[in-house]
Amino acid sequence: MPPVTGRSRLPAGSRKTEASARGTIAPARSPKRAMLEGNRVSRISVRGFAVASATAVTTVGAVVGVASGSEQGTTGQVEATAADTTLLADIPAGQNVQEQAAFLTQQADTQSDAADTVAKKDAEETARKQAAEDATAKKEAADAAAKKEAEDKAAKEAKEREDKDTVSSRSATRDASDFAVKGSYSTAEIQAMARQIVPGGQFQCFSNIVNNESGWDYTATNASSGAYGLVQSLPGSKMESAGADWRTNPATQIKWGLGYMNERYGSPCGAWSFWQANQWY
Repeated sequence: MPPVTGRSRLPAGSRKTEASARGTIAPARSPKRAMLEGNRVSRISVRGFAVASATAVTTVGAVVGVASGSEQGTTGQVEATAADTTLLADIPAGQNVQEQAAFLTQQADTQSDAADTVAKKDAEETARKQAAEDATAKKEAADAAAKKEAEDKAAKEAKEREDKDTVSSRSATRDASDFAVKGSYSTAEIQAMARQIVPGGQFQCFSNIVNNESGWDYTATNASSGAYGLVQSLPGSKMESAGADWRTNPATQIKWGLGYMNERYGSPCGAWSFWQANQWY
């Protein structure tokens, strides 16, 4: 058989056989059919999503793709996920790509507005709570400051009263010159003078010292030391600072003795405490 030098033309009846031998060739789809098949997708999901499509790709917010069915007409649901997915409403079948894109845009805008509303409410609530906390803290600080101020004022007033009482307790209530001068005085008269000169809270301590030093004898003299008078001043002439009549006037001796106890021991009671420990002062 002679070699074939070119493509043989087959009879018209043989073309079908040749096509069958080489494989089936599917007829090309029309644009209208492709669009109808693309519209079979009924649900799209996502917030900020991307869907790969064999038919059309549309960008909406993030990337939105509308996928068509397969050549065999598969109508499965196509999903694309960004961070997390949110199922959107059904897309009406029979719409073209532009209408689907508009529908998805509307859905995305609705979700975005809702998210903005929630975020705004959250921000307002956070601001309200912070303002309440700030107001509470401010009030607590003001209350603490007012309390401290009141405590400081009370402490200051208490100290002033204490200082006043201390000064009063150390000061003679009457001066020696207030008493009439006599040639002699009884123990009762001398003690009465002392009660009027020495502050009430200090009188008993003063009396205890005088009892032990002179027994309320304003002319008592210590033979060995020369100490003189009610409070046994050593020497007796020290009492001259309180009055020139220190030898004969019990009031002058009481005045000087009170001043000495206050100056050296803080008070007659301070002097009495020292005396008890040492038997002298």
